[in-house]
Formats: sequence, C-alpha cells, structure tokens
Amino acid sequence: MVRKNGRLLLLVVSCSVIGVILGGTAAWAESSLCLEDSKVTSECLTQDPIQKTILGMSTGLVAGAGAACGAAWQLRHED
Repeated sequence: MVRKNGRLLLLVVSCSVIGVILGGTAAWAESSLCLEDSKVTSECLTQDPIQKTILGMSTGLVAGAGAACGAAWQLRHED
C-alpha cells in the first residue's frame, strides 16, 4: 500500500513539474511574441511578462496534477 502511494505521489509530482515548465515556457514565449508583433496592443504593453509567466506556471501546475490524478484514477478502475 505504501508503495502504491509513493508511485502516485511520484506521478503527481513529476506531471506537475512538467506542467510548470511547459506552462511557464509557453507563457514566456507568448509574451515575447506579443512584443515582436507588427501590431502591438495596449494589453500586450500593460501586462507584465513575469506575472504572465507565473500565471502560466500555476496553470501548468494545476493541469499537470489534474492529468496525473486522472491517469491514476483510470488505471485504478481498469484493474
């Protein structure tokens, strides 16, 4: 039982970390592309790239943890 809980925790942590990395990278790239666009909007200029990156990272964290829990739930019910 302890072994299964350890695996679940490892799955959730690894998916969350990957989600944080992908979410942060995507948000940073989006803010960089926004500033290089030929038509720069006021929303692009007023939004802080660091804040947008942190928001992307937190969204990735939730998405990764949710995906891991969903995968674990499905595997548990297949047995």
